[in-house]
Amino acid sequence: MSKLLIINGPNLNLLGEREQTQYGSKDYKFLEEICLNRAKELNINIEIKQSNIEGDIVNIIQDARKTHDGIIINAAGYSHTSVAIRDAISIFKKPIIELHISNIYKREEFRHKSLISSVVTGIICGLGINGYILAINSMHEILNNEN
Repeated sequence: MSKLLIINGPNLNLLGEREQTQYGSKDYKFLEEICLNRAKELNINIEIKQSNIEGDIVNIIQDARKTHDGIIINAAGYSHTSVAIRDAISIFKKPIIELHISNIYKREEFRHKSLISSVVTGIICGLGINGYILAINSMHEILNNEN
């Protein structure tokens, strides 16, 4: 059974409360539930973590090297600013999908550049929280050599 880690960065714990035009009205608990349900359907062991702290995210990625087969990461604002998270991702050496709920290319100019995009396996953005389901499906295919 594959073991997958979903990492959510800063402010994602406030889903449903903030900028609903960008992120929708569903809350973080709902996001966790749909991810856990999809993983169960695919027989994937999944762990979901969220932190607003850059160093915590780096530690989570580093620790996952020995325990997880793949990572889905929504680094949120850190996608555009964190060399440390980028470096941790590049050390992981297993499949990683970068995920954004909103379309970063339809937003402010500073959000158009993701520092982590060049070191991940693939990117999903702009499809709302359904992007998480697509990422789980894609990771399942990648880990089973179907993609």
